[in-house]
Amino acid sequence: MTAARCIPWLKPLLLITLAAIMPRGALAVNPETLLMPGKLTAHHQKYEEQCSLCHDRSSRARQTQLCLDCHKDIAADLRSQAGYHGRIAGIEKTECRACHSDHQGREADIVKFSREQFDHSRTDFDLPGVHRTLPCESCHAPHKPMRDVARDCATCHHKQDPHQGKVSPRCTDCHDSTSWSEIRFEHDRTSFALHDRHAQIACGACHFGNRYKGTPTQCADCHAADDVHHGERGLKCGECHTTKAWKNSKFNHGKETGYALEGVHDRIGCTDCHRSGNLKDKLPRQCVGCHQGEDSHAGRLGRDCGKCHGNEKWDPSTFSHDHDTTWPLRGKHAKVACQVCHTAVVATQKLPTDCVGCHRHNDVHKGRLGSRCDDCHSNDGWNQGLQFDHDLTRYPLVGQHVAVPCAQCHLTQQYRDVGHQCIDCHRADDVHKGDLGKECGRCHNPNAWRQWQFDHGKETGFALAGAHGKLACEGCHRRAPDQEKLKTDCISCHARDDVHLGQYGRNCDRCHSTISFKGARVL
Repeated sequence: MTAARCIPWLKPLLLITLAAIMPRGALAVNPETLLMPGKLTAHHQKYEEQCSLCHDRSSRARQTQLCLDCHKDIAADLRSQAGYHGRIAGIEKTECRACHSDHQGREADIVKFSREQFDHSRTDFDLPGVHRTLPCESCHAPHKPMRDVARDCATCHHKQDPHQGKVSPRCTDCHDSTSWSEIRFEHDRTSFALHDRHAQIACGACHFGNRYKGTPTQCADCHAADDVHHGERGLKCGECHTTKAWKNSKFNHGKETGYALEGVHDRIGCTDCHRSGNLKDKLPRQCVGCHQGEDSHAGRLGRDCGKCHGNEKWDPSTFSHDHDTTWPLRGKHAKVACQVCHTAVVATQKLPTDCVGCHRHNDVHKGRLGSRCDDCHSNDGWNQGLQFDHDLTRYPLVGQHVAVPCAQCHLTQQYRDVGHQCIDCHRADDVHKGDLGKECGRCHNPNAWRQWQFDHGKETGFALAGAHGKLACEGCHRRAPDQEKLKTDCISCHARDDVHLGQYGRNCDRCHSTISFKGARVL
């Protein structure tokens, strides 16, 4: 730092000294420029010989005012507290040189502007919405002051303006800075408030070619093509129709015609019933008058369709066979079409309620098992869920009989033509060829034919002991029991084995055992 900048009184003294010692030709040079601490910036270069424009020799405090005398736009911002400088807190007590000091050379940056750190919200134009994401060059032209930029929407967005300037230049009245396509124009503030469907359609649907003045407001002006009455009911469409939907009419059909529209009738178009377009044509009031073609019963259930069908849907029927009749429908009966059973007009036809009344042709038993089909069959299916209990018959199934298929015993579907004795089914299994009679159960059991349980000792009084237990029945019984009576003494069967030729009597067991005839034991 120079001495002149440190000692206030030294600067005038130096000027007087220089004036005295400098040659006369050198007096044309401003001595103050010789004492400058550095060159001015390129923008201030032309004022370098006019120090008084920025410096007051008598009062240094006036330097800020001298800056503002030149920079009038910033001075105006400070007075109105607008712009970037006018919004800085405490700016009225701040000197310009505190931020912008000169005499640092031609290339010095005395503005010290940082694009990355600059807070645009401290200007007159905060960056709203998508503006915040734009580069500076999108709005600020190069080599021009930053403040020289338009702040109205139309200047930048005139190419995006579909109204071609025919609407107010205040785009923000309708558009949002978040998205140009988002519109928030309050149409209710006009003479034609938009309600319901009108509020959902695009502006161009009514304002053709972006023309907004002189747009018609009468319903018929826009909806003449939708007028099925062809103008016969006048131009006051709003007396019947609403803005929610053209087909939604507030016309009180019940009050005006005596025929109230209920359910889906209230939602269909007028021409669905008034097909000629003339609402004065007389129409039928009974269901069958319009729905005869949909009557799948072909008139068999009468003309009062409302007893079963509702106004909301033709199908399904509201008729409940369970509650409205004495014969509830179960299983597959509930899936059968009405006309399958009701083959004639209901009022003249009385249907049976027993199974055989309808299923006689399905009865493979030909009536031999009676008319109570539900004792075995179920409503789920004629051949499904059979629940016949054989134990309730005269022949309960036990043992292996339970696993035998029905058709193995019941060769026909009459079922009652089957015998009840064992021999009726097991004649081919009878190795005795009928010699032991028909009461097979005395020896055999139903668990297995070969697991017979005949007790020879208990049944005949002659227990089979020793080698006798290994003999086959026919080893002794060579004829039918009713034709043969066997003796129980040994010699009756073992006469040929008697080497004693009868000398020791007929009681061979006195010496021989039943284990083997050989090897006698003498007592």
